[in-house]
Amino acid sequence: MTTHLPGPFSLVPFVSVDDMMKLVIDIGVEQMLSELADEIETDFRRWELFDKTPRVAAHSEQGVIELMPTSDGEAYGFKYVNGHPGNTHSGRQTVTAFGVLADVANGYPLLLSEMTLLTALRTAATSAMVAKHLMPKGAKTMAMIGNGAQSEFQSLAFKAVCGITRVQMYDIDAKATAKAVKNLNDSGLEVVACKTPEEAVQGAEIITTCTADKQYATILSDNMVGSGVHINAIGGDCPGKTELHRDILLRSDIFVEFPEQTRIEGEIQQLDPDHPVTEMWQVINGQAAGRTSDRQITLFDSVGFATEDFSALRYVREQLKTRPYFTNLDLLADPDDPRDLFGMVMRKQAKMAAE
Repeated sequence: MTTHLPGPFSLVPFVSVDDMMKLVIDIGVEQMLSELADEIETDFRRWELFDKTPRVAAHSEQGVIELMPTSDGEAYGFKYVNGHPGNTHSGRQTVTAFGVLADVANGYPLLLSEMTLLTALRTAATSAMVAKHLMPKGAKTMAMIGNGAQSEFQSLAFKAVCGITRVQMYDIDAKATAKAVKNLNDSGLEVVACKTPEEAVQGAEIITTCTADKQYATILSDNMVGSGVHINAIGGDCPGKTELHRDILLRSDIFVEFPEQTRIEGEIQQLDPDHPVTEMWQVINGQAAGRTSDRQITLFDSVGFATEDFSALRYVREQLKTRPYFTNLDLLADPDDPRDLFGMVMRKQAKMAAE
């Protein structure tokens, strides 16, 4: 991680929203989702190397602002992210984010990047990567409940990584469903708009829930979930926000990223603090069982974790070595003599006076 992109120490590559869109288009959405899934899985396999802590959160009635840090000992990464469900009423995104990757050896940033788009991509890639290990064999149909900003990325990730061919979509807002159906029109998926959540889950082997309201909600009731399905629950991501009826949790084998964070923010905040869960890194490394029977309900209680952002930032930085989608920012003071920061200011003053 210590190799620098060309430029002085003071210049830090910055990936703007426009740059990120160009990168996604150049690579291809499905290929990028698949490659991100591989990168995230690689870091799950070396889970024990990472510094891990629940994200630092500042909660308010309107939403939450969080910092998500981690390090593998060579590189350090963090993401700033917000979650404000009411933002859509004023034309703003519910979730926005940016991230930094830095060199542990000297503390200098290696990359500054937008992460609103990148978070959507890494969340979808993580969902599909996990489902690859837990979903019923031969699954082809996914119910997508909640058709907001995440829905298309989730659908395409499950197509690219898991091989699904049909998505049954439902949202309380029919316009959101119409938007998602239109956006996926040329995706190669069979996309079906549903009028009720019960219709969406009918015949689906995979159920993804991704709603935004900050409340204890019942998006899936117990009688909607039959045996043998895999549930990808990604909407519950802060205290006081859930999507699944508690009885579903009691019938499911639950898989999580980092239990200390998920017990605060995930669906399992509804359960006793000692309710058993399985960490996904253990499943991926063959240290714990995943799906063990055709009738088992597997539930990925996903809240997002810092290692996934670390993986995504590292992936983007690697792509910049061969793609020009960044701007060098003059972000760090770099005096000729590291001890003479004030002198650098004085020399600038003299230069300005001479001009």
